[in-house]
Amino acid sequence: MDFVAIDVETANADMASICQIGIAKYKDSTLIEEWSSLVDPEDYFDFINIDIHGITEEDVEGKPTFPEVAHHLASYLNDAICVSHTHFDRVSISRALAKYDLPEFKTTWLDSAKVARRTWEEFAWKGYGLANICQKIGYEFKHHDALEDAKAAGHVLISAIEKSGLDLLSWLKRVAQPIDPENLSTGAAIKRSGNPEGELYGEVMVFTGSLDIPRREAADLAASAGCSVGIGVTKKTSILVVGDQDISKLAGKNKSSKHTKAEQLIQKGQNIRILKESDFKELVTIVSPPLI
Repeated sequence: MDFVAIDVETANADMASICQIGIAKYKDSTLIEEWSSLVDPEDYFDFINIDIHGITEEDVEGKPTFPEVAHHLASYLNDAICVSHTHFDRVSISRALAKYDLPEFKTTWLDSAKVARRTWEEFAWKGYGLANICQKIGYEFKHHDALEDAKAAGHVLISAIEKSGLDLLSWLKRVAQPIDPENLSTGAAIKRSGNPEGELYGEVMVFTGSLDIPRREAADLAASAGCSVGIGVTKKTSILVVGDQDISKLAGKNKSSKHTKAEQLIQKGQNIRILKESDFKELVTIVSPPLI
């Protein structure tokens, strides 16, 4: 059972602004190699992201840019099964490759959050963040350090394999199936606006700024991927999508009231991820639910 696990941290809401990468390589459920590097994103650092991971512009000064580590990444990711917890890291890698006009890696991706949702009943519909699951399996780690998070995702998969009896190849098939194939109505009694089979089920998304697509279409995309869609930012909000043009001209200034409120809640400890619209569209394309 050979696979690699990956995690990235970003400098700002642009998912291509990777400032740290961590990779853990496993063979027969044993960690055999690890690699981590700070990365110069050639972009500004938002204080909200700094508050999350602690990495600053000064920390990445003189560090390699993404194109300078891409060849090393390829040695791990090409022709490999790669585990990440949710699709955010996968999208970040894809966006960074596109940013520098680099070819995509030939990687088979496996989402450890999807694995966890199909392994532990209490995480099927909510609470399947990396910290919660690691607390369940008794694995301690330093959250929001890329290497630590990568190893944690690897341990989630290993624990799921041990609990379920499914091997790695079986899990690649299982995650393409409904969470509860025996009872497709599971969770039907839960009030929701998002598709309960969607891989982002449990997330509450809000849109702000000038979007390229109509808000109704954006809301439909979010709901099909499992998100509930809110009108304003509240304590329930978990994702804020900001128009690309608004992100590019922000650099810390002229943020919308929704954006400002989200940052205030983040500073108070609420877990809100801020995405730009093009990253959102890439994300919901990847996490489109399987046909059932």
